[in-house]
Amino acid sequence: MNTFLNDDFLLDTETARALYHTYAASMPIADYHCHIDPKDIWEDRRFENITQLWLGGDHYKWRLMRSNGVEEKYITGDASDWEKFEKFAQTLPRAIGNPMYHWCHLELKNYFGYTGVLNGETAHEVWELCNEKLKNDPAMSARGLILGSNVAMVGTTDDPCSDLAWHEKLAADSSFPVLVCPSFRPDPAVNLHKPGFAAYLEKLEQTTGRTIATIEDMRAALSDRIAFFDAHGCRSADHGLDYVMCREVSDEAATAAMNKARAGEALTREEAEGYQTAVILHCAREYRKLGWVMQLHFSCMRNPNSRMMEQLGPDTGFDCIAVTDSCAATYRLMDALEREGNLPKTVLYSLNPADNEWIDTLLGAFQGPETAGKIQHGSAWWFNDHKTGMTEQLTSLANLSVLGNFIGMLTDSRSLLSYARHEYFRRVLCSLLGHWVENGEYPRDMLTLGGLVQDICFNNAKRYFNL
Repeated sequence: MNTFLNDDFLLDTETARALYHTYAASMPIADYHCHIDPKDIWEDRRFENITQLWLGGDHYKWRLMRSNGVEEKYITGDASDWEKFEKFAQTLPRAIGNPMYHWCHLELKNYFGYTGVLNGETAHEVWELCNEKLKNDPAMSARGLILGSNVAMVGTTDDPCSDLAWHEKLAADSSFPVLVCPSFRPDPAVNLHKPGFAAYLEKLEQTTGRTIATIEDMRAALSDRIAFFDAHGCRSADHGLDYVMCREVSDEAATAAMNKARAGEALTREEAEGYQTAVILHCAREYRKLGWVMQLHFSCMRNPNSRMMEQLGPDTGFDCIAVTDSCAATYRLMDALEREGNLPKTVLYSLNPADNEWIDTLLGAFQGPETAGKIQHGSAWWFNDHKTGMTEQLTSLANLSVLGNFIGMLTDSRSLLSYARHEYFRRVLCSLLGHWVENGEYPRDMLTLGGLVQDICFNNAKRYFNL
């Protein structure tokens, strides 16, 4: 029987162990999509205790605690940091089979040297150990954690109206060698059916100095901000969509929908989709011109619990998988761009794992010679970034496309300890490849296999995002 979280964790074949320890473990990390605050990196933030570092803003942990019947005061409420940590420690042992159990213990081991098990009985011991290290170890700051995790690039998520001041400061700081790139996230300008659209248009007008009365005005405003982001090292845009749409309409129809939403009037689905399509197509053309990557995240049900939405607001751990039909619309959207020669490098992420196969067949329909793996199936995302979800995504991609061109893992996280998820992914990847080799499905050519592993872990992302 294997011991818990030993050096060969998840590596159950000789080939897997050789691939991980020789080729994967030491590769740098390109965390090309995350939600780290660039201000924290610039200021080299230090954390007073493990709760601030571990539980602040981590929706995964909040969901576990709610599912264990923990009162909200110990999650997002006014309980002390110790009380919140203790409640989480009491919850964690019950989460057998959840990746959070593995991630937490990898983080405790990698960053704090703790090789025990976190539970209600050990909570105080772990609390004291972690807090002592956070207080006294110079490497336990934001920059120190990033450097110590062998991170080469951090891709933050940024509002189009951001002045990118923190990115500007970081780019000018030669003492910090990690590339911190903004990512353009125009959701408030795209999703006109969501609350706050009218206020956001005013903000965009103020930022650009433009009056936005027509769809052409909106295009011009977004082009201004895209150019601004490009000048600040942006390499990627990210769109969070309920579902992918493609409904091409006249500029007059798109303008009418925009102004109707701005006035607070209800829109039909067709009206909303016409406007959204016009904006996404315009943005994609700009991305292609600049060599950016377009990331599309979809099939997420946002904030279905209306009572908790009113109480806590969005992004507090109440989202879930949505069953949407994005397949045909994604084909049409990509075809519209391909016909014009304007299809950018694109990464598709569906929160619904049932979409794996159609995404992987779509890849083969729209690839291009300008870069290997131009169209990507993004890594198992959010509710799918567990061992089963990763294995299914990797297997589907291998079955239907070219796994060797995959750009690999990202954290999509607000926590500076989440780089352990890259280790988790690399172990799952090596385990899967090891099984194929030892089952006689691929030669045991370690140089070729090792090269594939290193490409998927880092090299492909480095090339894809022009790092």
